[in-house]
Amino acid sequence: MSIEKSAFGITPKGEQVDRYKLQNKNGMAVEIITYGGIISSVKVPNKGGVFEDVVIGFDSFEPYTQDPHYFGALIGRFGNRIANATFAIDGHVYQLDANNGPNALHGGPEGFHKAVWTVVSATKEEEGTVLKLKYFSKHMEEGFPGNLTVFVTYTLTEENALEVAYEATTDQTTIINLTQHTYFNLSADFSKPILDHEITIDADTFVAIDETAIPIGTLEDVSNTPFDFRTSKTIAAEIDAEHDQIQKGAGYDHCWVLNHQDKGFRVVASAYDHTSGRKLVLTTTEPGMQLYTGNYINGEMPSRDGKTYNRRSGFCFETQHYPDSPNQPSFPTTLLKVGETFKSKTSFAFSTL
Repeated sequence: MSIEKSAFGITPKGEQVDRYKLQNKNGMAVEIITYGGIISSVKVPNKGGVFEDVVIGFDSFEPYTQDPHYFGALIGRFGNRIANATFAIDGHVYQLDANNGPNALHGGPEGFHKAVWTVVSATKEEEGTVLKLKYFSKHMEEGFPGNLTVFVTYTLTEENALEVAYEATTDQTTIINLTQHTYFNLSADFSKPILDHEITIDADTFVAIDETAIPIGTLEDVSNTPFDFRTSKTIAAEIDAEHDQIQKGAGYDHCWVLNHQDKGFRVVASAYDHTSGRKLVLTTTEPGMQLYTGNYINGEMPSRDGKTYNRRSGFCFETQHYPDSPNQPSFPTTLLKVGETFKSKTSFAFSTL
């Protein structure tokens, strides 16, 4: 096990950004930068033992400041969308920045993905190599009430899993929905789309959306729809189906209602690439997961091979509460009150078949 720290860049505001490389005894290596708590690199072996990068990222800092796709970033205060960029707590209406059509997306244009996080500790523990980050989000930052203190702990285990644990407290009732926005391509060939990846999602229903990707308030059965991943199938199989919800998402950009929510930390999804033999297994405490298939990546951001990242060159498994929960009384609550501690945990475990 090892941890290496290096300087990575300076933000437009003049803040120092550092990069931490975590490596386990198997040779798996994860790189995380303090800007946005971004996972910038994950190198894991294919079935032939060759280590390659399986996440979208950049080798230099500047592209991260221009990136509109949230590559690898921590998302907050509220991941996903809030309708009409407004919500109410105890009758008081809060106005957010409408940065996604009429809606608010991923905590606003200056959300947690743009913050420089403080490193609390970088240590080698019994459970693995651990990087603990902290961010203090001030009252009314991006329109959200309450001073919010957030900790995110990345742990690279000796079993080739990257665990992400979240904790948060507030001094005033607020809303919270934290997630991680890494884009995976298990083939490690980002010139090819992720359409041949086989996916499973343990979910019987998904959150139906309108044309602006806001929930319409109903949870739809996945049976006999392109959203049924209860048995393994390729992303390509139905991503361009003539289905109303597929058309509204330009492919998959929806939140699945995960089964067995009462069981807490449980396996909820997987992805497998036949060519490389790499498999990713997702475990979480969260009630939902957004599968996003990179439908809006459009070739404007540089890739590591000197080309560009194009449409569907990566997919996201974003564990979270449902979108627009503050305006949807029937959804699990995203309120965080004084004296409470928000806790969430997700694991990305890699293996080969």
